[in-house]
Amino acid sequence: MKKFIVLLFSLFNIALAQKSNLAFETKFYDAEDQWVVFNKNDKQNTYALGFIYMDPQKGYTYKYEGELEYKNNKFHKIPRLDTSSNIMVRLDPNTFDVLPLNDEQIKYLQLNPQPEWLKPYKENSDFLQNRVQRASWMNGAGASIKALPILQKAYQEDPHFPGLEFELGYAYNATGSFYKAVIVLNKAIENNPSNFWYYRELGFSLKHLNNLPEAEKVYRKGIELASDKTQIAEMAINMAQSYFHAKDKPKFDEWKVIVVQNSEPDSQYRAYLNYYEENWYRDR
Repeated sequence: MKKFIVLLFSLFNIALAQKSNLAFETKFYDAEDQWVVFNKNDKQNTYALGFIYMDPQKGYTYKYEGELEYKNNKFHKIPRLDTSSNIMVRLDPNTFDVLPLNDEQIKYLQLNPQPEWLKPYKENSDFLQNRVQRASWMNGAGASIKALPILQKAYQEDPHFPGLEFELGYAYNATGSFYKAVIVLNKAIENNPSNFWYYRELGFSLKHLNNLPEAEKVYRKGIELASDKTQIAEMAINMAQSYFHAKDKPKFDEWKVIVVQNSEPDSQYRAYLNYYEENWYRDR
């Protein structure tokens, strides 16, 4: 029986960019259900071969299938020494771009275009819960543009389905559709006024619409409901950033206090504060 090794790290350490005549230009989320190759670094002689798929429970995943050599304008398989384990890597926004294999390459390497092991991951994919979860993984991967049509369709079916309104609001924000996010999130708050996540996203929308008074009100309500200091610090730094750009020092100082109260000295939030203060008179 094969053992499964799940490696919970990004491919940041597996593939480093290098110059070649091969085009590693495809985002991993645009290569779902495809055989792909990751680039090698200068010290490597081989390329990593694998298959990218969506695990409904864990998100975008890369199943490693061995190493390839590239000779005479063709990829060639290298015998895999250890076939006793399956290596899966969870993919995140730091993952390097890939090279999807074309039909001719797949045939030459004797690969199954759609492996048998993939079928269980496709079961019940049309269920509303699974569609929303799929879109959530897309949002987390930086593929909100792909998540939007899934979420919009789901919203037409059941607008208050658990988690849906947040994911749709997030996707609208991520793609710059801030007005649409405001509409969805205001309706979400009407239905469930105690959900902190709605206020977090709505504050972000209003901030980017330059409606700072309303953004401030919404974020303060979100802070009131939040129990996680990291989330409080994130909302506060968003407002501090806005008042930095507006050169409103009293308001900046108000939100600076909240950031400091809810973040560690070596956190990214403190680093942002230091930057804003050091550049207060430069960025005009």
